[in-house]
Amino acid sequence: MESVLLRARGVANSRDINTYLQAGGWEGFKKALSMPPEAVTQEVIDSELRGRGGAGFPTGRKWSFVPKDHPGPKYLICNADESEPGTFKDRELIEYDPQMVIEGIAIASYAIGAHTAYIYIRGEFYRWARILEEAIEQARAHGFLGKDILNSGYDLEIWVHRGAGAYICGEETALIESLEGKRGFPRLKPPFPAVVGVFGKPTVVNNVETLACLPHIMTRGAKWFASIGRPRNTGPKLFCVSGHVNRPGVFELPLGVTFREIIFEHAGGIRNGRKLKAFFPGGSSSPVLTADEVDVLADFDSCAAAGTMLGSGGIIVMDDTVDMVEVGRNLAHFYAHESCGQCTPCREGSDWCLDILTRLVQGYGHPSDPDQLLRICRFASQGMTICPLGDAFALPISSLVRKFRQEFEAAVARAKPIPPKKLPVMPWTGRDVRFGG
Repeated sequence: MESVLLRARGVANSRDINTYLQAGGWEGFKKALSMPPEAVTQEVIDSELRGRGGAGFPTGRKWSFVPKDHPGPKYLICNADESEPGTFKDRELIEYDPQMVIEGIAIASYAIGAHTAYIYIRGEFYRWARILEEAIEQARAHGFLGKDILNSGYDLEIWVHRGAGAYICGEETALIESLEGKRGFPRLKPPFPAVVGVFGKPTVVNNVETLACLPHIMTRGAKWFASIGRPRNTGPKLFCVSGHVNRPGVFELPLGVTFREIIFEHAGGIRNGRKLKAFFPGGSSSPVLTADEVDVLADFDSCAAAGTMLGSGGIIVMDDTVDMVEVGRNLAHFYAHESCGQCTPCREGSDWCLDILTRLVQGYGHPSDPDQLLRICRFASQGMTICPLGDAFALPISSLVRKFRQEFEAAVARAKPIPPKKLPVMPWTGRDVRFGG
């Protein structure tokens, strides 16, 4: 497949707007401005583009939920928080082709009728925030942003907002709260952001990669985009491969290739000649797949049918030396730390799982621990929390217990008695009191 999203990788001065213009950049936005906003939305619906941030919701349908007769302002937010472990594709796009991202934001903003857009970027991504700010200035200097863009009568300003590094702010309503200057607590839905979003106004939140697809859809057409991949799973996709492979990195492939092709052909196979044991197909919050499931197709519907999810496309590969109990403990540690604490099943459940898994790793397991983990995960997922973070820790941990139960039972079989705990007794340093004296 020709390189579409990563076409600028390796090109000299790829971040410069003149390089982007020479490659046909900003033609998609010019075409969009010549069309009614509804026609732009229909073009994206016809392309069957689905969100690349994790949920895989159809992008054009998401835009169509924005009330067209809303009298006040509407907003577009580019989600560049990229906090899912195992995911590092958005940085790649911003690093080599920031104008493509800015153009995608402009197209989406025009389609929904927004005149202000925000890029919410992770606080640690200082370098990439600067790259985006420079790209915005170049676009404004060339007349693609600001007032009366290209004599169309359409106005648009884009602002970069750095977050503070909380995982939860990758969730769109927590992101909106953070953008408003509040603590990043997810909101109850409904109302959905398309109706009541940032500052109480209709808002669309799209991922960086999702927006980067838009210039290509506008210039080459929805039919061309839909011809890549499989029905309902269309277009190019960036897969981030990390872990025990010979060539970790970001690979652009059509949706619907097998995980075997991604891991063994593009990522060079398992390092040091070891065997594949398991992999997370969509970041650490996705249920794990075993080596026997490596022929599952890497797209939204195939992953769902296999009991997992494509998520952000962050593939974390583990070889046959990996202790899956330790993997579970590592995941529980991350999600217990990142839970915002708003919902009891997530706050207490993730911490409870961490306690049990830490005991198992340290050799103090109990025969009831595997079933206890499954019970906690069941009560923390399936809609028991305001946002999906409950599922984010519960689904991968429960999949580890189910698919590698023998390792958890072996950890229990190796367990030693839990040493009795003695409460600390502070020595008395006050006046010597003698009873009966």
